[in-house]
Amino acid sequence: MKIPKGRSVDRIVEDQIQQWQRSKGAAAKEAPAKASVITVSRQPGSRGNEIAGKLAEAFGYELFDREIIKQMAEDANTSSRVLETLDERGLNVLEDVIATVVEQRHLWPDQYMKHLMKIVGTIGRHGKAVIVGRGATFIVPPAENIRLRLIASLENRIKKVAEDSNISADEARRQIYRVESQRRSFTRRFFYTNIDEPTHFDLIINTDDITDDQAVAMVKALVDTGFKS
Repeated sequence: MKIPKGRSVDRIVEDQIQQWQRSKGAAAKEAPAKASVITVSRQPGSRGNEIAGKLAEAFGYELFDREIIKQMAEDANTSSRVLETLDERGLNVLEDVIATVVEQRHLWPDQYMKHLMKIVGTIGRHGKAVIVGRGATFIVPPAENIRLRLIASLENRIKKVAEDSNISADEARRQIYRVESQRRSFTRRFFYTNIDEPTHFDLIINTDDITDDQAVAMVKALVDTGFKS
């Protein structure tokens, strides 16, 4: 669900809601037989967005990035319509998932967090999705979720950010530190944990010396072995 040129976030969200509504009456609303969601956590500059997009293409999944999820979670009408794409059983399962997250992590979620968990949880229920960031690693049940973390050396990340944003290396370094601080703060605030803790993830890939396609092949190889099937 990456935003194509010429299409607004609103249009993308509307199209996805309509697609889910059309499939609402389908029988397959049971928990997936195997993990059908890939959540992507990434260090800034580690090529996380690019690899997430290629994962979506390789698996035939929808891509949900920060902008899409933000739109779904922050607009009350949109949030309601997203939830309406689940049938009664799907809604009950979603409530159980959220209750489990809240209990296990001892959360006291505010209104935004409640919306976010419902939106990400709904995406997880529909499955066949690659979700980038926004705490999805901690919201989608582990049994249905291949939890991927992408990292790289600071030197390579500075180079990547500088090239992408056409800024100096010093400014790229400051931008990386700022984004990392924001992401760590988000995870601590909403999930009471450290995003850098390796046990949160099923697979951590250092992208310094591998291509995007090689990273995708590593995830596919893991799935092909029957991981979480």
